[in-house]
Amino acid sequence: MTEDIGICDLTVVSLQDNEPEAEMEDGETPADHQLKINSKQPEDTTNYSFSGRMDSVDESGNSVTSTPANNPKSDADPSLMKICAVHDTELDWFCSSEGKLICSHCAIVGPCQGHTVTPLGTQATAVRNQLVDICEKMQLQALRIERFINQTLSAKEKAVQVDASVARELVLAQVNAVREALEEEEQRLLEAVQREQERVEQCLLTQRAHWTQALSTLAHTRANLVHTLTHSQDAQLVTSSQEISDRVEEAEGVGEPRDTEQLNLSGDCTDSRLMQGLWASAVLLGPSAHGPANLRFQERSVSSMLSLSADGRTLTFLPKRARQSHPHDPARFDCWPNALGTLAISSGTHSWVLDVGQSAAYKVGVCYASMDRKGSGNGARLGYNERSWVLSHYEGEFTFCHAGRHTTLPVIRRPRHIGLLVDWPSQTLLLYDPDSYCVLHTVTHCFSAPLLPACAVADRSVTLLH
Repeated sequence: MTEDIGICDLTVVSLQDNEPEAEMEDGETPADHQLKINSKQPEDTTNYSFSGRMDSVDESGNSVTSTPANNPKSDADPSLMKICAVHDTELDWFCSSEGKLICSHCAIVGPCQGHTVTPLGTQATAVRNQLVDICEKMQLQALRIERFINQTLSAKEKAVQVDASVARELVLAQVNAVREALEEEEQRLLEAVQREQERVEQCLLTQRAHWTQALSTLAHTRANLVHTLTHSQDAQLVTSSQEISDRVEEAEGVGEPRDTEQLNLSGDCTDSRLMQGLWASAVLLGPSAHGPANLRFQERSVSSMLSLSADGRTLTFLPKRARQSHPHDPARFDCWPNALGTLAISSGTHSWVLDVGQSAAYKVGVCYASMDRKGSGNGARLGYNERSWVLSHYEGEFTFCHAGRHTTLPVIRRPRHIGLLVDWPSQTLLLYDPDSYCVLHTVTHCFSAPLLPACAVADRSVTLLH
């Protein structure tokens, strides 16, 4: 059932006549004089009428007009008049201080003497006027709510439908674009793998034919030499030295078989920046990757060229005059500004982020725990041995370093943070910019031992983030 909100017109009509004010008699107090004046005024001749109407709609949809009743005060039963229990007079005054009805004697000599008092009719008029204001405000609020429901919410419903339709089309378009790109990349990679397989198989066939022929040659030569050895007389054997030398030279020319990279399927055939980026995004943005919450730098491994913060997360490079000697520890780096993390990774997927800030010289990556700690040789230098893989930033250049080999990284914007992800199942190390999720470099290697986070600082500081 719906209802229409009608407009209420509340009008206050005063019927009191203006009478001349009486003069104060001799010996009369101001309170007695005011009470006498008020007692001469009519008790309450103000007539409150409710003009206008309120229209509503009943359950059958018909309009119903309701007419308000007249002022209940004018039709009140005299028997309903309230009487003061103390002075046995009508309660025709209102004490604002006490918030209750009182008689005239209560105001003059009773407990409400000196309080703020008002004639009952005057107070009732004020309350009615207040109710009129409240009703008008409620009516305006109801109109605003109705307008909000009929206009704003209705428009929003239509807009939501349109926006949802556009969002669905956008999702489908993006997914279709990714699907088409993946299908094309899949076809390209499968063809590359097929070509590589055919190449290797052809090499194997060639090698098989060559070494089969070589085997036959060796067998024939050996048979001839054995026949010469077993059937020749001494004089004939001695004079056959040239023939024997030729056959030996022929056998030596066959050479030794050896395995080569040409006989293996090249991993380059599956290289794809698109697949690499999608895989990295899926791992980094998905629920499978998690950063080690308690990752810190091992205090024992921190070089004396560095200082470690109290929380174990920040490494700061120290000038020579600020360095302190530490007790000998086989785990501490003594010649390079290196430090290792506390987490040994040998399963699962792990990622962490370092704030490299304004440091102009640093290395971040991973290494084996067996990496050398002492001496200035390459064995203890991150990126210069077979046991470490690091991203290096030095003199404005970014490179990836492993076993002394350096690969220049085309970094367009210098990152303030460097993220590392180790996916042990796929034996993959990924370095990325966590602010843009741009992949900086990816390495796939058959790691033979658990990996430790590794870091070197030669300028300012770097910090492990939570």
